Amino acid sequence: MGPNWLEVILRSIITLIVLFFLTKMLGRKQISQLSLFEYIIGIVVGGIAAEISTGVGQNFLNGMYSLLIWALIPVLLTYLSLKSKKVRDFLDGAPVVVIKDGKIQEDSLTKEKHTVDDLASLLRKKNAFNIADVEFAVLEPSGELNVLLKKEKQPITPKDIQLQVAPEKEPKTVISEGMILDEALGFTGYNRSWLKAELEKLNVALDNVFLGQVDAYGKLTVDIYDDKIQLPKSQERTLLLATLKKCQADLELFTLATKSKSASEMYQNNAQRLEK
Repeated sequence: MGPNWLEVILRSIITLIVLFFLTKMLGRKQISQLSLFEYIIGIVVGGIAAEISTGVGQNFLNGMYSLLIWALIPVLLTYLSLKSKKVRDFLDGAPVVVIKDGKIQEDSLTKEKHTVDDLASLLRKKNAFNIADVEFAVLEPSGELNVLLKKEKQPITPKDIQLQVAPEKEPKTVISEGMILDEALGFTGYNRSWLKAELEKLNVALDNVFLGQVDAYGKLTVDIYDDKIQLPKSQERTLLLATLKKCQADLELFTLATKSKSASEMYQNNAQRLEK
């Protein structure tokens, strides 16, 4: 005779607790992108559901009780995690530093059941092929490794070379499935006449446009239904840059050619402004 409903509930709760601590002992290496309870629930719910569906269980109703408990407990624990950081750290774990100041933290690595080869593999996924290039690395509760490269190994940014760049804004979707979105088009500062003129430059009919977006520089980019059609690439910004460089070169030439000191300073100042 199968266990009564109260015994089923107690068995489910005890099993959940035991599996949780066993999974904790296994470390984050086994979890990948799943949280501890997602990892456990995925295995157990599948096993219970299989037993119920195949009729192996002695009592269908007891199986449903058990399935319900396994489904409700994670919901309750998620709610408690949102309310308490201590509960969240206990259930999901806290981030663990495995590289600090360029040095591997062997104790932390061993605690998380990771070898040096495992660490090297995770670093390669972050395009860090040389451990000596890493300043700081932290193993997240999900099992993912986040890496901070040493300053001299980080890519150069405009700020590093004191280059001022225009703020980047999100593109506006102005065409969707062949329909013009007037409200979004209004935010760009352009109108339908401009949009139709840009489509004519691309030699694309409005009905054939699946998606059309305008970026912060006023460039229209479209995705069309017929992927076999090759759209011409816009050269406007390239031509503009070439024109500015030519103007700068002309001003520098004028600086050398004039005999007037004031004119020479004017040409030089404007050449520097164009360079910026």
